[in-house]
Amino acid sequence: MKTPDRQEPNISDIAGTRSGSLVRPATKVSELTLAFEDNRLASIVFGQYDQNIAKIERKLGVTAHANGNHIILKGSPEACENARRVLENLYARVKLGQAISLGDVDGAIQEGALQGTLFPGETEASKAMFEQLATRKRAIRARNAAQDLYLKLLKKHELVFAEGPAGTGKTWLAVGYAVSLLEKGVVERLILSRPAVEAGERLGFLPGDMREKVDPYLRPIYDALHDFMEGRIVERGMQTGMIEVAPLAFMRGRTLTNACVLLDEAQNATSMQMKMFLTRLGENSRMIITGDPTQTDLPPGQKSGLAEAVGLLSGIEGIGHVAFKEGDVVRHDLVRRIVGAYEAAARRTP
Repeated sequence: MKTPDRQEPNISDIAGTRSGSLVRPATKVSELTLAFEDNRLASIVFGQYDQNIAKIERKLGVTAHANGNHIILKGSPEACENARRVLENLYARVKLGQAISLGDVDGAIQEGALQGTLFPGETEASKAMFEQLATRKRAIRARNAAQDLYLKLLKKHELVFAEGPAGTGKTWLAVGYAVSLLEKGVVERLILSRPAVEAGERLGFLPGDMREKVDPYLRPIYDALHDFMEGRIVERGMQTGMIEVAPLAFMRGRTLTNACVLLDEAQNATSMQMKMFLTRLGENSRMIITGDPTQTDLPPGQKSGLAEAVGLLSGIEGIGHVAFKEGDVVRHDLVRRIVGAYEAAARRTP
């Protein structure tokens, strides 16, 4: 019998061997140079001490060297292209007078990745993807896909539930959207509410009038209001009743018409309180309900009104729902890791 000829290895398949291991060809490295028109705007994009560039390097796996209004990117072709999209998106925002924070850089990175997926062509990739929100004081853009969905649902539906961990922008975006509706004349007033002092709302022992009693518990809403409105306008609005901030218990018996109504920390509302609040919705009104199901202060064994309402009302026409996850935290990278650690521990608990 004739012995088959021995097949030699294909040189194109094996670049070489060392100590019995396969040595693969080096990854192709691309170099890309960007030049921006305005040195001052370019420095804002790059960030103080180039901190924005450093974040882009870490997130996208590129190296970047900035000099004046020029920046040289090195890395894989795909990574360099992603970095280019991010930097050009940030520059476009700065040209419009918008401030750039590290959180905005994170958002631009996610937006650039989405653009690259949907629009691989050069001309379409520059199109803005994430929803924007503008008030007279400031303009913002969604920083991730979950926030983008949130803003889309707010614009589409009369009632929107938003649940998820702290730091995802649930309350802040809701207040910003409510302010934008007020400024456009879509609604005549804002009504902002929270369950106060855990779920019991026992405010009688506190000194002062009603506003002084609930101020400490509604401070996050006040802070968000001042982010989107001038302080003098906020104060005037509260004096005239155009802006009302009240605990959930004070909603009983009312019909809220021509208003945008926000219930924050809704995980601390009982089933009866949630039903009462939902049935306050009147003509030409919008309602936004936000909460973190993992941080309920209700007594053990008592069901959260937020969880029950989401389960009962899902799929009903006119109602939107968005669930933020650990990866959607935009407050600080450390907050994201803290939330992730707690969620991992909860999954391990039987």
